[in-house]
Amino acid sequence: MSYDRTTTPTVPGHAPAGERVRGPKKDRSNGQWAIDGRAPLNHNEEFKQEDDGLNVRQRILDVYAKQGFDSIPTDDLFGRMRWWGLYTQRDQSFDATRTGKLTDAELSDRYFMQRIRVDGQILSTEQVRVIAGISQDFARNSLDITDRQNIQLHWVRIEDVPELWGRLDAVGLNTITACGDTPRGFLGSPVAGIAADEIIDPTPLIEEIRERYINDPHFTNLPRKFKTAITGHPSLDVCHEINDISFVGVQHPEYGAGYDLWVGGGLSTAPRFAERVGVFVRPEEAAEVWAGVIAIFRDYGYRRSRNKARLKFLVADWGPEKFRQVLQDEYLHRALPDGPAPVSNGTAGDHVGIHDQKDGRKYIGFAPTVGRVGGTTLARVADLAEAAGSQRISFTPHQKLLILDVDPDKVDELVTAMDELGLKAKPSPFRRATMACTGIEYCKLAFVETKGLASRVIDDLEQRFEGVDLDTPISLHLNGCPNSCARIQTADIGLKGQLLGGTEFGFQVHLGGGLASADRDEAGLGHTVRGLKVSADDLPGYVERVVRRFLDQRLAGESFSAWVARSDDKEFL
Repeated sequence: MSYDRTTTPTVPGHAPAGERVRGPKKDRSNGQWAIDGRAPLNHNEEFKQEDDGLNVRQRILDVYAKQGFDSIPTDDLFGRMRWWGLYTQRDQSFDATRTGKLTDAELSDRYFMQRIRVDGQILSTEQVRVIAGISQDFARNSLDITDRQNIQLHWVRIEDVPELWGRLDAVGLNTITACGDTPRGFLGSPVAGIAADEIIDPTPLIEEIRERYINDPHFTNLPRKFKTAITGHPSLDVCHEINDISFVGVQHPEYGAGYDLWVGGGLSTAPRFAERVGVFVRPEEAAEVWAGVIAIFRDYGYRRSRNKARLKFLVADWGPEKFRQVLQDEYLHRALPDGPAPVSNGTAGDHVGIHDQKDGRKYIGFAPTVGRVGGTTLARVADLAEAAGSQRISFTPHQKLLILDVDPDKVDELVTAMDELGLKAKPSPFRRATMACTGIEYCKLAFVETKGLASRVIDDLEQRFEGVDLDTPISLHLNGCPNSCARIQTADIGLKGQLLGGTEFGFQVHLGGGLASADRDEAGLGHTVRGLKVSADDLPGYVERVVRRFLDQRLAGESFSAWVARSDDKEFL
């Protein structure tokens, strides 16, 4: 089926009441290809039309890696190279006072962040060792597991990229469209095909989409990034409410196991939860439905302003009913049946701890501190996995690491050995539920340190709450800027980094957010505590104060978010 549109129907729209997302102005061209034509309305659209971002790969191999950093022209350096997962990282000599005042080019170092696309797939120990070796050889041993289930490396030189890519290619991994205005790496259930309580194995669907559509030039010039999540596990382990498109495993009373379709989610500065389209998607047609949704985004997405170019703005204007109509009538050319909504089984979607597999073996989830691992440690993880009878490892959308296929007799030995690496199967509540973005250490958008600060805060809180029974983890998410890469609006305690004055940095506080989970039936955005700013030095004390008030005032069985919802702001100061 072709998704290269030639018709240009008129599409009316409206903004649902109460939405925080607002669409673009209606009295001018919004750059919607299907309505306004393809004339570029800004420089981002111009350079994408001039040359497909995928084409920069050959220039990197043939020219830039040989001639060095200074040979890279601006549109490739700060634009098209993202189509292969390469961003310039922040020059560490610039402090937070320069963020937003200097240009991207001025803040950039001569080194790159390299993102490795994982797509929720289960990795072999051979693949894991290759990633670890790349970290050690080319990235100063840096290696972070992101909350997009990808791997991020830092300190990468352009001269080393060909060898880096070659090693990945040799084991079936790549960096294609890991960044850019493209279909980014997928979130997939990290226990796909192995969990005893799985509804449907999403692995075939992820593989089909990758094979048919990733690297397809029909989908490499989107208005902005496009994020996908696919799961068949009833813990709802892929954060389906905050992705552009999500397929969530459900049982249909007539058709059996398949997927519920969600569209239009995303956080950043204009947070919006995805909406159910209301259709049941059979496994054999799910890849085609994915292509239809991304084609709608390509053809009808708003391209004039980068701030309004995500799918969530289009969905906010159209509503799910209109979206379903356009998907069925213009792209699939058939109706999809109605379907049921997903239901959480009440288990934790981070998969930390020891769990049963279908085959009688165990999978074990470990908690690296805010996703920071390092190449040397990851290589050792591969060794320990094999010693426990496993050759498979997966990562989670919660910055966690899973070892699969563990011999039941080897569980205790593996847990002990991993604990010695700082990777805990039985972490404290704060070590388990704290996430952090890259922060000012490498990111040009950030105002504050995140990874190192989060690690120190966890250590401090473990001492402050020693002996205190926290029967459920309270999630603590630290973000270096307003863009919410660490999902601050959906945390129990979300912290948005900003300058407090002069050179002191700190955080705006959001409380009581969360996604559907064992603690809550529906996703909800956190409550911003107006006027409250917490410095980095005061952060452990503030978290302790709020958590102790919750423990003192909570009702029987009450979650942190429920307590926040019924409390006055004075309890949060």
